[in-house]
Amino acid sequence: MSDSPTKRQIATYTRMADGTQEDYLVLREHSKPLLNKVADHALTLLLGLQESYPGNLIDRYQHSLQTATRAFRDGAEEEIVVAALLHDIGDLLAPTNHAALAADILQPYVSASTYWIVEHHGIFQGYYFWHHIGRDRNAREKFRGHPYFERTAEFCHNWDQESFDPNYDTLPLTFFEPMVHRIFAREPWGEHTKQE
Repeated sequence: MSDSPTKRQIATYTRMADGTQEDYLVLREHSKPLLNKVADHALTLLLGLQESYPGNLIDRYQHSLQTATRAFRDGAEEEIVVAALLHDIGDLLAPTNHAALAADILQPYVSASTYWIVEHHGIFQGYYFWHHIGRDRNAREKFRGHPYFERTAEFCHNWDQESFDPNYDTLPLTFFEPMVHRIFAREPWGEHTKQE
């Protein structure tokens, strides 16, 4: 839509049910710049994890970088590396359901399996510590038989639960930023979301 003065620049309805096609086309144009900034906003959430969750040897930001570094070095495909980097970005906003928040941010840009892995990594990660805090470490077993069960278990075993080592040679965020931008540059809900 052009910036021509003859074109409306705002919607005119006061109730969505009364909106016209022109209203919604105007709004769609206004949303395009927001879509172009999703990667930057996700990275901002990641940066917010610096100095978070005291008590571990490294903060959640370093944990995220380390998880992504391990995935990258193991030859994971790029969207999994990005998922490994961003899997905990919901920690500050939604500590009790951080996995679902991170998964929902990624969902329009990644495959069904990557979405499922991020969405369920919290309960799969529980296998490593829930028995120490009075919870059922085998809660993930209710998903046994799901097509993505093994991938999620491997994600947690190989990368997530391994990544709390202050001496690990972790790659910097600048290494991953181009990957994040490529994933979020995909057409939302495109063909990639229908792939396994």
